Amino acid sequence: MTAPLEKLKIIEFGHVIAAPLASALLSDFGADIIKIESPGRTDMVRELGPKAEDGVGVWWKTLGRNKKILSLDWKSDEGRTILRSLVEKADVLTENFRPGVLERSGLGPEVLHEWNPDLVILRISGYGQDGPMRDVPAFGRAAEAMSGLAHLTGFPDGPPMHPGFPAADSTTGLMGALGIMMALFAREKGYARGQVIDLAVFEALLRLMDYPVPVLTGAKLSPQRNGLRQPMDFAPGGMFRTSDGVWLTVSAGSAETAQRLLRAIGGDELAEDPRFATLATMSQNMAVVFDAINDFVTQRTLAEVEVEFARHDAIASRVLSVEEVASNEQVLHRKDIVSVEGEETKVIGPVPHMSATPGNFRWLGRGPGADSREILRELGYDDAGIARLQEAGLVGLSEEEE
Repeated sequence: MTAPLEKLKIIEFGHVIAAPLASALLSDFGADIIKIESPGRTDMVRELGPKAEDGVGVWWKTLGRNKKILSLDWKSDEGRTILRSLVEKADVLTENFRPGVLERSGLGPEVLHEWNPDLVILRISGYGQDGPMRDVPAFGRAAEAMSGLAHLTGFPDGPPMHPGFPAADSTTGLMGALGIMMALFAREKGYARGQVIDLAVFEALLRLMDYPVPVLTGAKLSPQRNGLRQPMDFAPGGMFRTSDGVWLTVSAGSAETAQRLLRAIGGDELAEDPRFATLATMSQNMAVVFDAINDFVTQRTLAEVEVEFARHDAIASRVLSVEEVASNEQVLHRKDIVSVEGEETKVIGPVPHMSATPGNFRWLGRGPGADSREILRELGYDDAGIARLQEAGLVGLSEEEE
């Protein structure tokens, strides 16, 4: 079965999470990725976080999936020639260096587009390629602060908080993949040839935080942290703990689902209370609703809550640990956690599920220089030429070959 992006060729200069995730998401559906690392200086994500039993970092295993690894001194004259040969055949180049790094290396967009006018270039940086903060260093945590996400996460009387996963970098990876596909569509339709996608990490989060800004500018209200309750109390819900110690999230996003929730926890008397006739009036009395949900849940076991909520078609979901996610029957049925041949480490599989051209994992992150020889041979180098490049320190080969 042909993958939808099988002939898409991407060169990745990315490191850590954001840019590597953008290309990894496209690799899940067949894109041919060549990740370039410098000899002796690999992507730091290889060393970040826990290691699998084989000694390889688990973050690298997933972010390096499906990618061919070329170890190349691309700043040298001959390395630049090799890079040019790759760029001339590529559809996309991704990078998340600080602004100006490529330009100082003589590889700015003008040069890359001279080599290949149809090349789509994804440029990811903390604050964008222009503006007063262009040169300020940043990682994902800084973007979570800049976007307002940290300010809105936590309890009103507590400090701002970061989420429990790299939200900024992960969101940027998703947005980067979207940007690439839009640019490729524009190229296919003749609206543009190659173009530059300028993606700031903080903007990726800002784009997804649609609600707070119009609350401020339209409703003239100041969004604040709201603890276990819904943001701005726009609808009933929150996080609650059952009498047998299980955390549940309870939610209702419409007047109809809110009424079902109220009947589940308080019967007709609560559901027909005029204070809760609409979401607008309910929002004005949300403390009463929250306390009612809390009293109902905390005085009952998980099984008792689930029975009553199911009877009224109300929504409550267990808060699962990672261990519980990995063994959840719905997750397993959907094959959302996958493995590849020869690997004990399992990772999250391709999303979304496509009926005719599904995604597939071919391998997890490979070692430094794992594909250097193969790539160079495809460019016309013989083994003697490759040996010369290696001896000169311009190319690194896999550990098995050294």
